Amino acid sequence: MKFQLLVVLLIPFVGFCQKKSIDKLLDTYNTRSIPYISVQELKMNTDAYTILDTRKKEEFEVSHLPGAIWVGEDVNQFSDTQILKNKKPIVVYCSVGIRSEDFGEKLERKTGKTAHNLYGGIFAWKDAGFKIIDAKGKTTQKVHTFSKNWEDYLRTGIPVH
Repeated sequence: MKFQLLVVLLIPFVGFCQKKSIDKLLDTYNTRSIPYISVQELKMNTDAYTILDTRKKEEFEVSHLPGAIWVGEDVNQFSDTQILKNKKPIVVYCSVGIRSEDFGEKLERKTGKTAHNLYGGIFAWKDAGFKIIDAKGKTTQKVHTFSKNWEDYLRTGIPVH
C-alpha cells in the first residue's frame, strides 16, 4: 500500500523531470550574439519595447505575446519602417529563442538597430504564467510548439503542432 501511494505521488514528478531544458538547448544552439532579455524583465516593461514575433504565421495565429507584431522568419521580407524608426528597443522572440537570435542578428546587420532576444521565447513566457493571446485577441492556453519534438520544452499550456 505504501509503495503504491509513493508511486502515485511520484508519477507527476517523474513526468516533470523528463521535460527538456531550454537552458541546455540555448547553450547548444545560440552564441549570445543578441543579448537576452528575461520574460520577467519584459513583463515589467512591456510598453517600453517593440516586440517582434519571428515565427511562422500559423504559430503566431495559435498564440503570441500581447502587443507582439508578427514579422515572420525572413528579415529580408520585413521592411516596416514605422517600427524601425520607433525609438523603443526591439525584442525578438520565437518558440524558445533560437530562430529569434538568427533574426535579431540579421535585423541588426540590416538596420543597425539593437535587438534583444527573449530568453526561452514564448515557451518561457507561458511557463512563467504570463498571458498569451490567439489571432482573435482572446486569452488562450494553446502554444504552437513548431513540431512534436519541441513540445517537451513546454511545461505548461496545451501544445499544438
